[in-house]
Amino acid sequence: MKVNKRTILIFFLIIAIGSYLLLKGPLTGASSLKRVGYVVLYTALLSFLYSLLSRDYSWTDRLWSTLPVLMAWIYAYDSQFSRPSFVAALMITVWGSRLTFNFARRGGYSGKEDYRWSILEKRINNPSLWLLFNILFIACYQQFLFIAFTSPLSVLTGLGNQSFTPLSFIALFLFFLFLLIETIADQEQYVFQQAKYNLLPKKESLNAEYVQGFKTSGLFALSRHPNYFGEIGVWWSLYLYCVSFNSTLFHTSIIGPLLLTLLFTGSTIFTESITASKYPLYKKYQKEVPAILFRFWKNRGSLNIE
Repeated sequence: MKVNKRTILIFFLIIAIGSYLLLKGPLTGASSLKRVGYVVLYTALLSFLYSLLSRDYSWTDRLWSTLPVLMAWIYAYDSQFSRPSFVAALMITVWGSRLTFNFARRGGYSGKEDYRWSILEKRINNPSLWLLFNILFIACYQQFLFIAFTSPLSVLTGLGNQSFTPLSFIALFLFFLFLLIETIADQEQYVFQQAKYNLLPKKESLNAEYVQGFKTSGLFALSRHPNYFGEIGVWWSLYLYCVSFNSTLFHTSIIGPLLLTLLFTGSTIFTESITASKYPLYKKYQKEVPAILFRFWKNRGSLNIE
């Protein structure tokens, strides 16, 4: 099966119809977490089936910014659109809209697969193990994470229109601050990559970076993956927002942002093993700049890593 815009549109239509039938049929009256869980089971199996038919393994990637938005509105609906849950759903919708736009302009909804999957498949070099990895990690575990990092929304179910606390507003501020960091980082990387391949005009001040092959200025002088820093911060902020309406700051749903942090840590290690093998100067960059967390005292200009 060839992956193109039409194939991807049909994929999303099947998900939309199937999810609607599940939510309005056998899952009517079930708890929010159960409803979300069954939708994810459905989408995970469908993603796995599509990967077998197309030999494209980015179907879960295409759901990363879209399915959590649906989950947020399921929680909001089940909470009768209380103010806390409605605001949370709006927050996640803003996050998802921005990430969907960024993914789309990089070709994610036009049939372009994440380059790392083909490299990882070659490294595993065993069809049976790759099939197992595909269903357990790519399709199931990653989509289980959707349930996990949106699960703090379960704190808001049954609360009604509870008053916002000072911590609620702090969490809202942090959410949009981290979202802004992620937005700036994605924009910087996008413009750099487009110019690097002559799809946008090059900036003379970045000539050294074009030659070395990777970006080291702007937010990338503070962190090698500032977009990861922003993304992780978004979901920790959402957790903080949700528990601000709780009697205690600890809730079992903290496992969601924790697991997401671990995922991005592992993704960084794997991605950088590819980058370091392509660009000789990257190892020096690794020594000078932290992987994800910002080092605010570092020079904010372009690093000299020659």
